[in-house]
Amino acid sequence: MVRKLSMKSAINEALDQEMQRDPTVIVMGEDIVGGAGAPGEEDAWGGAHGVTKGLYAKHGKRLMDTPLSESAYVGAAIGAATCGLRPVAELMFIDFMGVCLDQIFNQAAKFRYMFGGKVETPVVIRAMCGAGFRAAAQHSQMLTPILTHIPGLKVVCPSNAYDCKGLLIQSIRDNDPVIFLEHKNLYGHESDVPEESYTIPFGEANVVREGKHASIVTYGQMVHRSIDAASALAKEGIECEVIDLRTLSPIDMDTVIESVERTGRLVCVDEANPRCSIASDISAMVAQEAFGALKAPIRMVTAPHTPVPFSPVLEDIYVPTGDSITAAVRKIMGSERKVA
Repeated sequence: MVRKLSMKSAINEALDQEMQRDPTVIVMGEDIVGGAGAPGEEDAWGGAHGVTKGLYAKHGKRLMDTPLSESAYVGAAIGAATCGLRPVAELMFIDFMGVCLDQIFNQAAKFRYMFGGKVETPVVIRAMCGAGFRAAAQHSQMLTPILTHIPGLKVVCPSNAYDCKGLLIQSIRDNDPVIFLEHKNLYGHESDVPEESYTIPFGEANVVREGKHASIVTYGQMVHRSIDAASALAKEGIECEVIDLRTLSPIDMDTVIESVERTGRLVCVDEANPRCSIASDISAMVAQEAFGALKAPIRMVTAPHTPVPFSPVLEDIYVPTGDSITAAVRKIMGSERKVA
């Protein structure tokens, strides 16, 4: 059965189904139960945005509210993963990863390598990411490039409810540490989601719109803004192919290269800051592997190299928009590369 679900509900359903299927799956984090022990467990809030609401009533102590110490409970989740459990730890905001980064990149990411492939660490670390929620500089960052840089981690950032459910189930079943990033502005976004359990493989991008004049490569919230830009450009006779990467590590560069070889033009859209970003990484790989196919210089559309502003007016300017994406496409359409 297929019905409309919000991304928030899709995450909740994925956790619920996996906890029913596998008794080793546990969930832990700050206030993920919220109000446990008060009259009526059904009223327990379930995290800052209610994503885990109702799960405590079904699964009881397999959901654990933790102290406000990310280093403690993320470390505990990683340790539990090496001892037979499949923990899902909610970091709440990805901005807090600095508090527990040693546990993530010096421990979980390296266990399999340092122990000769004999140790598995099936832990998922969920976190909210992204700007546009008026949450200021310490709760609004898109830190995907930092995590993608670390070998041994798998990094996922879905753009819709269907992908969110399938990728989260895949993450829980994976035997390596997975960073699962949820853009807070997409929690209410709805799409068709099957009721049954399903998985989406890592490293398989999704071509969400086909086109022949330019390739737009992106992920997360920027997928929707890129689709809007492509729709606007189509009215001008410019057909853009929009690629949703879905996962950043592993990354599906084959689909990107094939698209660029067809269109000859590339725009990389990334909400992260521009230096050493996902956009700059893709740009470099395309320049290395498919330079001869390019008809125009590659363009990047990113946030500026500044912290996220709290001012609503400035924050709206900070995040890439449909207009900034269309402007980048128009620029490469009018800037043919001269070939001798």
